[in-house]
Amino acid sequence: MLFEEFQSRKVTPIQYGVLSIVETQPSLDQTSLGKEIGLDRTTTADVVKRLVERGLLRREHHPDDKRMWQLFITQEGSEVIATLRDGMARAQERLLSPLRPAEQAMLMDLMTRLVEANPHYGSPMRAF
Repeated sequence: MLFEEFQSRKVTPIQYGVLSIVETQPSLDQTSLGKEIGLDRTTTADVVKRLVERGLLRREHHPDDKRMWQLFITQEGSEVIATLRDGMARAQERLLSPLRPAEQAMLMDLMTRLVEANPHYGSPMRAF
């Protein structure tokens, strides 16, 4: 459902998550980003590279360690995120639509509890 919603902007759900995290945590280093979103180093580097090439992110060397990259969202990246937030909400509504409102609330509560109880398996993507 997310792929369908994001198709018009040619952004994957993982790219959306990366952009959202960098938007809320400017200057986050690439290694910390990978841990935050639950991606290995190689995948993180590949996703970041693609987003930099598209002009949605920019990276700068860390002032204290030139081997590390700090990440920043560009104006265009912020615009893409703003556009896709509506798509994210539509996808969630579509996913939950077979459930009654009370069931939707219960499911979201249970999912939140599961994620919060298992932080050692990666941080939840706060963007979602």
